[in-house]
Amino acid sequence: MSKIKKNLSDAEMFKGWQEEPTFETELEEEQPVRRPVASARKEPADDINSAYFTPELKEAVGKALLELKLTMYKAGTVDYQVKVSCQGNQVLLTAIPAKVKAEQPGKQPGQRGGKQRG
Repeated sequence: MSKIKKNLSDAEMFKGWQEEPTFETELEEEQPVRRPVASARKEPADDINSAYFTPELKEAVGKALLELKLTMYKAGTVDYQVKVSCQGNQVLLTAIPAKVKAEQPGKQPGQRGGKQRG
C-alpha cells in the first residue's frame, strides 16, 4: 500500500478514480432533474373553523384575549370561561367567571372520609 501524499487538492486526490455504477447512481442518471413547482393555491386549512383566520387576524385576536386575561386578573377573577356569540355582523367574546363549587354541608374542608387516626 502506498503512502497518502499530503497537501493535495480535491482534483488531484480524485485523479484517475471512476465510480462504479450501482442501482442508486443509475436511477439518478436516467431521470431528469425536476424542480418542485410552487403551487399557486394556498394549502387548505387543517380545520374549517379556522379557515378564515389570517395570520394578522390571529395576532389581533390573540392580543385582545391577552388583554382580556390581564383585565380579569386585575379584577381578581382567575377562573373564567369565554362565551362566543354572534349578533348581526358582530362576533362577541364575553368573559364569564367560572362557577365556584359550593362546599357540601357536614364536611369540613380538607377532610376525607375513611378511617380516622388518633
